[in-house]
Amino acid sequence: MIGYVVVMGVGYVMGTKAGRRRYEQIVGTYHAVTSSPVAKALIDKGRRSIADRIHPDPTMVTLTELEEGITVVRPEDPDDDPQR
Repeated sequence: MIGYVVVMGVGYVMGTKAGRRRYEQIVGTYHAVTSSPVAKALIDKGRRSIADRIHPDPTMVTLTELEEGITVVRPEDPDDDPQR
């Protein structure tokens, strides 16, 4: 019984050391990939694309300017033809 416990303890210690090394390897690779300027640009573009799709506020279109500083706007309709 004691031999079984010793073997389990040794296996646990070796597994945690191997697991920690693998974790550090994964973290190092992640930091190397995400720190490159190209990866940062792609991540930022993806985040902006997602934010634009789920943004709750509609894009506003200026209809007319009444006087300086006062304009009439309305939400942009995706079905509107910009050439009308």
